[in-house]
Amino acid sequence: MMVRRVKFGVEGLDAMLSGGLLERSICALVGTYGTGKTTFGLQFAYEGLRQGETVIYISLEEREELLRATMAQKGWDTEAFGDRFYLLKLDPTDFNLAISSIKSELPALIKSTGASRVIIDPISLFEGLFEDASDRRREMFRLIEVMRDEDCTLALTSETDTANADGSKYGLVEYLADTVILLRYIRSPGLTEVHLALEVVKMRRSAHSREIKPFEIFQDQIMVYSEASLF
Repeated sequence: MMVRRVKFGVEGLDAMLSGGLLERSICALVGTYGTGKTTFGLQFAYEGLRQGETVIYISLEEREELLRATMAQKGWDTEAFGDRFYLLKLDPTDFNLAISSIKSELPALIKSTGASRVIIDPISLFEGLFEDASDRRREMFRLIEVMRDEDCTLALTSETDTANADGSKYGLVEYLADTVILLRYIRSPGLTEVHLALEVVKMRRSAHSREIKPFEIFQDQIMVYSEASLF
């Protein structure tokens, strides 16, 4: 049986993903500061809205008005999508509220709205709510298991580990996700230029590009140069 593809809305990235993410899969966007994690998350949300889908975007970091301003700057009229776009800001410092909202209220919201795309940006702030590593692992496994029962495709953004630029902050999401997209800086040999690049580290149940490709973020779009090579 052929599984439907969910386009990311970034032409070069969709090509690297053999047409897009697999429907109802979980994707992790992992990168250090300034690599565009939130921009990719917003692009994934906007593509769903363009396709007539209902989208839930949960921000644990940026304020709602700043995210809406970013989208408006790109020329996206979010008001035109009416009640198909749910942009929620949670305060990660309010431990009990954030935990309850994500674990208990999110599944109910997905079911009541029929949302087919959900973005949590960044999941690493949710992970950081748990001081104990075993608690963090257990709660993340529970969250992922709950989300796998929902009829939606999930995108999670995560900061990289300060000691390992190729891994997430807590080293969990890359093992739990079906698809992992790593965003990074590539510095030229002479240290005269810095390029943004991405790599599809893994993609379960699908062929995908294993090359590192350059990309650029413009005001109105992301360009992934899937035909280009950095090396």
